[in-house]
Amino acid sequence: MPRRVEIILGPTGVGKTAYAIRRAQEVGSPIINCDSRQIYKELCIGTAAPSRREMAAVKHYFTRSIPITRNYTAGIYEIEALALVNRLFNEGHETLVMCGGSMLYIDAFCYGLDDFPEVPLQLREHLMECLREDGVESLAAQLKELDPVSYEELDLSNGQRVIRALEVSMFTGKPFSSFKTRGFKDRDFEIVKIGLERPREELYERINARVLEMMRRGLEAEARRMLPYRDLPALQTVGYKEMFDYFDGVTDREEAIRRIQVNTRHYAKRQFTWWRRDNSIKWLAV
Repeated sequence: MPRRVEIILGPTGVGKTAYAIRRAQEVGSPIINCDSRQIYKELCIGTAAPSRREMAAVKHYFTRSIPITRNYTAGIYEIEALALVNRLFNEGHETLVMCGGSMLYIDAFCYGLDDFPEVPLQLREHLMECLREDGVESLAAQLKELDPVSYEELDLSNGQRVIRALEVSMFTGKPFSSFKTRGFKDRDFEIVKIGLERPREELYERINARVLEMMRRGLEAEARRMLPYRDLPALQTVGYKEMFDYFDGVTDREEAIRRIQVNTRHYAKRQFTWWRRDNSIKWLAV
């Protein structure tokens, strides 16, 4: 029987965790997380990380295991996840279950990442300051001038992604997109992608309800604990950014909740758009 990794993917709020736990129990596998925010120790409520009960049901890897102060990247994840998978295969597992919704982490694991040039820290710090003072729209406008291809492909609401593309373009004088060879690396195991989907209105209702449940469970308090770290890459994500605006007096509490719901729905839509181009995904209605 060939060694295989089943990747349970899909938009936020669709029900990946519950499905992955059932599947992992069926095949006797742990769950390998591929969500770029659930990987952090301090981020629990706002990332909808698995509960203690869910983590007790099946062993989890890369879930709440890394401090937010660590500069963790998709490239590091590719190396560490491949090492873990090979170790688990050598221990006797034939089928492994991976679960998450981070497009870049999944692509890194499946295909590998392109090699991008190193950029001076001073340039990155300058762009981070611009992000704080002028917002992501200003940086996106610069990116549109320097690299229209990346401008069309990237999630422009993600300041970290915009900065990464912009800093490479500014430092090298070449578009960030020109460094993307899209050459796939070979993996010595089978990869099966299982995409979970629900009707859009049902998914959006689940997202709205989940945000309210996050608030009930203490998202506001969790976000307040993260205030000293708000500029770290780990905190540039839906749920925390909106709460920081509330703490700064930019919005009131109800508006912050509404924005989390809206931005989470937008993120789910972007996830669908990304994965619909991948014909290898086997879609499953849940």
